[in-house]
Amino acid sequence: MTAQLDVVVPEADEHVCPLPHIPEAVAVVRRRVRTVLADWNLAPDLAEDALLVISELITNAVVHALPPAVLRLSRAGTGGRSALRVEVTDAGPAAADGRPVADPCPGEHGRGLDLITALAAECGTRVHPGGITWWAELLAA
Repeated sequence: MTAQLDVVVPEADEHVCPLPHIPEAVAVVRRRVRTVLADWNLAPDLAEDALLVISELITNAVVHALPPAVLRLSRAGTGGRSALRVEVTDAGPAAADGRPVADPCPGEHGRGLDLITALAAECGTRVHPGGITWWAELLAA
């Protein structure tokens, strides 16, 4: 006699969006992503935190990295709890020597990674032959 196990498969979704390499990319992608997050019925607090993390990662890709860049969102949820993974992959640092590009307005920038670290359950980077992927995982409260 074999026992049958009920397997709960978490609900999962994914959204991939190429990022234009222009300063206006943040606002354009933010509007598009707001719609995706609403369609996924994420908790409002999680959606707002995600939009801030996404904005910071896109800004870093546009200001400090070479194109192309891509945003990838993936959602998984079980038992009414949602988790969101945000990834931005770019082609690597814009400066030939690997140092960040000089910031024209240093007083207005420089806190993005601190914000991401504060909002995410986990975050990090993955270096690969195609460039760098910056990622953050956010959990619903």
